[in-house]
Amino acid sequence: MRILIVEDDAQLATSLAKTVESAGWLAETCGDGGEAAFLGATENYDAAVVDLGLPVQDGVSVIRHWREQGREFPILILTARNRWSDKLAGFSSGADDYLTKPFQLEEVTLRLAALLRRVRGHGDTVLRVGPLEFDTVTSRFLLDGAPLSLTAQEHRILAYLMHHAGEIVSRTDIAEHVYARDLEPDSNTVDVLIGRIRRKLGKPLIHTERGLGFRLAAGED
Repeated sequence: MRILIVEDDAQLATSLAKTVESAGWLAETCGDGGEAAFLGATENYDAAVVDLGLPVQDGVSVIRHWREQGREFPILILTARNRWSDKLAGFSSGADDYLTKPFQLEEVTLRLAALLRRVRGHGDTVLRVGPLEFDTVTSRFLLDGAPLSLTAQEHRILAYLMHHAGEIVSRTDIAEHVYARDLEPDSNTVDVLIGRIRRKLGKPLIHTERGLGFRLAAGED
């Protein structure tokens, strides 16, 4: 899952990125509202964390711009502003959640996990596909009840497939949601990683849809 962090405090942005990546997601940071407005409107993100007090363009304007451009990814506002008028402006612009400073870094990932579940229509914190389970709170996989060991890239791909279980996901979709915008994987990189995940699963859960991509589903040959 690819998360955009819009925060002009460089130290906080770095801490947020590390926390997000420790949850198994890909984090990209941006320090001003102008760049953020462009990135959110042109890149494929699964969620965004946005400060309101940004240089160039304020956070409310950034969020409103994204929504006007048809971008539907969930947005968590992260700000020191705690007045009701600020919260009203944030939610009215299209934000999905609001967290005021100071806060625990881990709360950001918990709220993001909840938003990501909600947007995919998942009520339970644990996603299941046959014998495979993914705890969205701890970001851990279990296979037949035992921990599943994955590399960072394998984890991101499998987590993305779990959130889109039953759907056909193209190689381009996977690449755009697990790699940073300045990295372009080789054409067969995704296939190689999918192959590694399949071997670790040892079960026919990831199915190739010829010419389309992959689908994670249980109970099929």
